[in-house]
Amino acid sequence: MPRVLIVEDDVGFRDRYGAILAKDAAFEVVASVGTAAEGLAMLDLRMPDILLVDLGLPDLSGIEVIRHASRTLPSCESMVVTVFGDEEHVLASIEAGASGYLLKDASEDSFLAGIRELIAGGSPISPIIARRLLKRFQPDFSPNALSNTAPDGALNMAPPPPALPAVSAGESDVSLSAREREILLLASKGYNYPEMGKLMGISPHTVTSHVKKIYRKLAVHSRGEAVFEAHRMGLIRSM
Repeated sequence: MPRVLIVEDDVGFRDRYGAILAKDAAFEVVASVGTAAEGLAMLDLRMPDILLVDLGLPDLSGIEVIRHASRTLPSCESMVVTVFGDEEHVLASIEAGASGYLLKDASEDSFLAGIRELIAGGSPISPIIARRLLKRFQPDFSPNALSNTAPDGALNMAPPPPALPAVSAGESDVSLSAREREILLLASKGYNYPEMGKLMGISPHTVTSHVKKIYRKLAVHSRGEAVFEAHRMGLIRSM
């Protein structure tokens, strides 16, 4: 049974999350606290499988709680539940190790579905946040951008940000087994842990064990970071 730690300073929301989870016998809330300091202590004491954390805590940012969970409890999946929907908070949370990001206005069904997806190896994210992130990487085809053309009729679009330099496998000291590479390749295609296990003929638990080794070798804390680093190093190609 997945063990859940709730770190939320708003008592109303904290009670709401606890009440929703209490309706589902598949989850056990091991602690529900209101500060980052309490959250850090409960991570070490209760060792939860799931961390539900707000970002705007009274003492420290919830990002520090996520970062601590990623470093000391790699098996714990962190999901942000917050009012902050801006790009800066989302990206900072993902970089710290969060695997999911929901806004507080999510419905009860969406909330539970997100936690189930998290446990299954997915990365739940509120649709409006996903749309904002996608737009960040899309070219600007607004009327103003279309009117800004070069003499030959080509769009005067700003150059893309410089890509990080690729590192060939020969230049990297990281060595991944064939199975670890296969798991990374499947992760890059969006498969969750049970699906990977079925395709590879191994249990989801074994998949999780391999993922922990991959994280350690690549010095990362999330699936997205692992896939990005492995691709940049040339450890996986067919993406």
